[in-house]
Amino acid sequence: MWRRMLLGCLVVILATAATVTTGVLLEVKSFTDALKLSPQLKLGNELASANAGGAQTILLIGSDKRAAGAIDSSSPAHSDTMLLVRLDPSQPDTTMLSIPRDLKVTIDPSQAAPVTEKINAAYAIGGAKLTVKTIKAVMGIQINHVVDINFEGFKALVNYLGCVYVQVDRRYLNLNYGLPAGQTYAEIDIQPGYQKLCGQPALDYVRYRHTDTDLVRNARQQDFLRQIKNQLGASGLISKRHGLEKIFGRYSSTDIRSSDSVLQLLELLVQSATHPIHQVIFQAALGPSYVTATPAQIDQTVHEFLNGGVADGHIQLPAASGPKHKRTLAPVPLSSATSSELAQAHALATAMPIPVYFPVRRVTTLAAPSDDLRSYFLPDRTHHEHYAYVDVVGEGGLGQYYDLEGTDWIDPPILDNPNQTIELGGRRYELFFEGQRIRIVAWRQGPAVYWLINTLQNILTNHQMLAIAEDARVVR
Repeated sequence: MWRRMLLGCLVVILATAATVTTGVLLEVKSFTDALKLSPQLKLGNELASANAGGAQTILLIGSDKRAAGAIDSSSPAHSDTMLLVRLDPSQPDTTMLSIPRDLKVTIDPSQAAPVTEKINAAYAIGGAKLTVKTIKAVMGIQINHVVDINFEGFKALVNYLGCVYVQVDRRYLNLNYGLPAGQTYAEIDIQPGYQKLCGQPALDYVRYRHTDTDLVRNARQQDFLRQIKNQLGASGLISKRHGLEKIFGRYSSTDIRSSDSVLQLLELLVQSATHPIHQVIFQAALGPSYVTATPAQIDQTVHEFLNGGVADGHIQLPAASGPKHKRTLAPVPLSSATSSELAQAHALATAMPIPVYFPVRRVTTLAAPSDDLRSYFLPDRTHHEHYAYVDVVGEGGLGQYYDLEGTDWIDPPILDNPNQTIELGGRRYELFFEGQRIRIVAWRQGPAVYWLINTLQNILTNHQMLAIAEDARVVR
């Protein structure tokens, strides 16, 4: 009887395994067939072989084509975005590294003399192959696969995923009305605050670069991709896999063609599905024309990218003190909001049905712009509109802004899965880390939720973030 039972169990296990295997192979075939609809990237021997089960580095290229009438419309396409993604099952994080498009490098084409140029020129000179060759020469990183997707593909992807909720850190505005041809740039008009971005506005947002820096732009792009992963998760991406196949097949080019390559990537993606994304900042200096990096800076950046899997940060609070036994932080130097900014906050509060918390003390400089305070309606996933407001505070550095947001939408996606909850100054905070830096400090009061979000490059320290949040007060 026991032999028959064991034999029956074995038959069931083998039948289940065969069904799952057949299903996986059919999915892989479907995906490889979709990829074959687009031209294959011819990269010669520039790519490194991928070991089954081992880490892989993938280069994502977003290639641009300028609009007719733009100041650089006659120039060839460039690699508008170069993003390295490291999938390593042995690390706790998936690391992402954006390469500054204005990075000063030596480009060495096979059939011409070497030239000193911005790294994105490699794509215009020799396509994806020369781009890979240049990245390898400059950074010493071995790349396993390349995916080159154009702007229409990016818009189609965002729309198909149902658009993406992001914290727009400030007002993005550039209008070409009245300007002659040759002096225009991409138009954009996006208000600040937490909101859903779709299609063209999403593309405009991630590409914007006129009044900040190449490094801020890279951080904006990485944050956008991180929000896609956080909001959809592995199950969401799997449920939309057939549509994603068609989009990649229509709008992208890649070296990936074989079922073995797809299976290896699938295994890595499954193993890394629960890993948070760690944004690696490219260590470099900004110049008037170029972004420059010393060999030591490049070594530091590469080391963090390849070995940057670190546990999320954790705040160790001091012991409770005082008559009410409240935990408080050591003093942090902060500046007071101006009387004009406070007057704006009071005016807004009279029209809001929820309490308006305002950062009465903050990190800023005299050169920083005044606060941009805005109220608006925020639609949730079911299209129900919620009251919301945002206060944009300029830190003072180029492109450096942080926000205090409030809304009666109590469970927005941005506040899913906090890393730590603390009691500070009599208030309960939810903390969200990106590596060792606090990205978001959130708290709740009655029917509303509030959060303070760091700059795109997370330049505010953990104590600064907590001090600003602790000093936020309700204005009336």
